[in-house]
Amino acid sequence: MAETESTVLNTNVKQKDPSEALVIAVTARAIFDLEEEHALFLAKGKDEYVRHQQANQNKPLPPGTAFSFIQAVQHVNEQLLANDLMEQDLFDVIVLSNNSPESGVRIINSAKHYGLEISKFCFVSNEDSTQYLKSHHVKLFLSADRTDVCNALRRGVSAALVFQQEVQTPSTQLRVVFDGDSVLFSDETDQVFREKGLEGAVQYERAMETVPMGEGPLKAFAMRLGKIRKKFSQEKSPIRTYLVTARSGRDMGIRAIKTLREWGLAIDEAFFMDGAPKGPILTQIQPHIFFDDGLHNIQGAQEVGVPSAWVP
Repeated sequence: MAETESTVLNTNVKQKDPSEALVIAVTARAIFDLEEEHALFLAKGKDEYVRHQQANQNKPLPPGTAFSFIQAVQHVNEQLLANDLMEQDLFDVIVLSNNSPESGVRIINSAKHYGLEISKFCFVSNEDSTQYLKSHHVKLFLSADRTDVCNALRRGVSAALVFQQEVQTPSTQLRVVFDGDSVLFSDETDQVFREKGLEGAVQYERAMETVPMGEGPLKAFAMRLGKIRKKFSQEKSPIRTYLVTARSGRDMGIRAIKTLREWGLAIDEAFFMDGAPKGPILTQIQPHIFFDDGLHNIQGAQEVGVPSAWVP
C-alpha cells in the first residue's frame, strides 16, 4: 500500500539523477511534528504506535522543524527548472525513517497533503537507517535522533540533529546559516582554545592566517549548496547563505574568509560575533535552518523561533 501511495505522489515529480542532485534525507520526526506519537511509542510500544498511525492515516501530521526548509528547497527547484527544464543540479528530498511500512502510510499521505516533493520513502523499522545514506548519495541528513546523526557523521555524511520547536514562517528564499568552527570548519581552533584559552587561540590563528582551515562536518553540503547558488545572480538568487560565528573579526576573521576563498565557497553575508549571542542577528535573518555545534546557541535560536539543527 505504501508503495502505491508513493507512486501516485510522485507522478508529477521530475525524476532526479542522485549522482547529480543534492540529496537531502530527512526523518519523519524532522519534517513532521510526531512528538505526541513518539511519546506513545515510548510509553506503550511499537504495536500501539502502529495501531494509532493506521487509525489516523488520513489525518495529516502537523509541520515539524525542517518542514519550511524542505518547502524552500522545493521553491529553488522550481526556479532552476524555470531557467532550464533539463537542469540536473536539483535538490532531491527523501524520507529515511525508522517507521515500519505499516505505520508509514500516514507519513506518505501527509507529504501528499502538503504537496511536498519527496522522491523516495524508505521505512526500515528498527534498523539503523543511516546504513542506506551512501547508497542514496545523501549529502545532508536531518534527524530528531542523536544516535542516527552521530552514525551518519561517522559514515562521512553531513548531518545534524533537529529539535522539535515552533518556528516562524520565513520567506520563500532559501536561507541557510552556518556556524564556523566545528561546523563549516574543523575544530582545530576550538581545541587550542580549550587547551590554551582565548589568547592562545588568537595567537594560533595569527600564526596560521595563511593556512586554510580543515573541513568541518557540513563543508561538503555547503559546497554543493554553493554550486547551486552560483547558477543565479546575487540579485535574483532563491538561495542566500550566511556565516554567523563566535569568532572575532579583528583577530580571527581573516583566516575564515581566506579559507572560504580557498574553497571557492561564496557566502552572501558573514557575521563575526566575538562571542555575543546569535539570537538577535538570527531574528533579523529569519533562516529556514541554522546549523551550530553549541547547544547554547541552538537554545538561543529556538527562543526566537529560528529552526535549528545541532551538529554534535
